[in-house]
Amino acid sequence: MSTTSKSPRMVLLAAYEIGKEALPAYAHRFSPKKFTQPQLFACLVLKAFWKADYRGIARALHDLPELRKTIGLNSTPHFTTLQKAARRLLVATPAASLLAGSIRRLAGGAQRVALAAVDSTGLEGRHVSSYYVRRRSKTPGKWQQTTYKRYPKLAVVCDCRTHAILSTLRVRGPTPDIHQLRATLGPAVRQLRIERLVADAGYDSESNHVMVREQFGIESIIPPHHGRPTTKLPPTRYRRLMATEFDKVAYGQRWQVETVFSMIKRNLGGDLSARTYWSQSREMMLLVLTHNVMIIWRGCAAFLQSNIVPSGGYRFLR
Repeated sequence: MSTTSKSPRMVLLAAYEIGKEALPAYAHRFSPKKFTQPQLFACLVLKAFWKADYRGIARALHDLPELRKTIGLNSTPHFTTLQKAARRLLVATPAASLLAGSIRRLAGGAQRVALAAVDSTGLEGRHVSSYYVRRRSKTPGKWQQTTYKRYPKLAVVCDCRTHAILSTLRVRGPTPDIHQLRATLGPAVRQLRIERLVADAGYDSESNHVMVREQFGIESIIPPHHGRPTTKLPPTRYRRLMATEFDKVAYGQRWQVETVFSMIKRNLGGDLSARTYWSQSREMMLLVLTHNVMIIWRGCAAFLQSNIVPSGGYRFLR
């Protein structure tokens, strides 16, 4: 079971260490060299950790000089500096490098994942109170439910043992999961050896089984319930195997991915402050990275009392 840090200094330091491994110090040789990219990434993670906006985290860092000194900041970054850093660091190659760096820290050098789970969830495109969403209609005794045509959708592959997110796909929902398995799982299998993968019936198709088993070499466990209800056995090879020899014990761990979504929404919030598609995608990536950073090992109290980063890094969950 994972342990989530509640210490802002620990989260800041862990993000800084991951950033130093995954990112170059500066984006360009002619950059002002006032702040390093790992320092800015650590500030962005702290922003998500505190559920703050860019102005809020800049003000907090200004008022907490001891926290700035933890990662060697001599001055406070302007909020526009952090906003531009998010545009640069939370997309494509830099974000993939940061996610891979967090996985290496969490795995402790191991390249094998015994059981992984994949699923997706929807997030709020803006903060709305539950009373506003589910409000009284004009007819007494009835409730009117507000629905949304489009919403940010986050799909992840997670390690069932540590709750670490191994890969992610950020799109705009509603979209069917069945066509998004390759895009969600692909980044994870390029860096880790996954032995078994569990998914709900939303990913059930023979082509997905063939891809996971024959291309990626992973044992897929997906209930064959997609389509119309019937008592007949599925005609295709792997779906028939799921109907006759389904591993209920392993599939019982699929709820671990729901735990991951619960951890993200409880600890970091389920509503996004961004408005456009690309900015929402970057914000979801930051939530994923912050979640991985917060899963750390206990026993660092003595280290936290100093501002010296040990050469061996942190003791992450193994």
